[in-house]
Amino acid sequence: MRKLKNDELNRKSIDEFKNAEKLPIVIVLNNIRSLNNVGSIFRSSDAFLVNCIYLCGITPQPPHREIQKTALGATESVDWKHDLDCVKVIKELQQDDYEVISIEQADTSIPLQNLKATADKKYAFVFGNEVEGVEDDVLNASDTIAELPQYGTKHSFNVSVCVGMVLWDAVKSIKHPQFE
Repeated sequence: MRKLKNDELNRKSIDEFKNAEKLPIVIVLNNIRSLNNVGSIFRSSDAFLVNCIYLCGITPQPPHREIQKTALGATESVDWKHDLDCVKVIKELQQDDYEVISIEQADTSIPLQNLKATADKKYAFVFGNEVEGVEDDVLNASDTIAELPQYGTKHSFNVSVCVGMVLWDAVKSIKHPQFE
């Protein structure tokens, strides 16, 4: 066994990434406070060929040193947009045929494993801030609410960890050619 060197990993250049076919997925961040979490979400979005990240409300925007520290350059590859009004973004995505799925613990949420993404649909996954979660008006505008089951003593996952798990689950379901 030997670890692969960086030049053996066949990673895309920024131009190759920009021109690559993306997953039919966007990420919507609803008032995320931590710059490090935002940077980590950019990095995961790059790894999974996410179409775009919407930074809503108070979510910090690149360029920022603290975002860059965890993004490791992914803010240059992944497209992003900012809008103060998350509900407006959701309604625009729905008009563009995205199924909007908020990730939150709610009385109507379904377990993530019961949500099966398909390659013929577009998805917008909404993630809330580290203290309050997804805002109620955003939840009410969403098509579906899904949650990641948890079995320990804590009541939530770190938002960047949650994004990574949701993206991995979606990639497995969609079966995008890049990931086979």
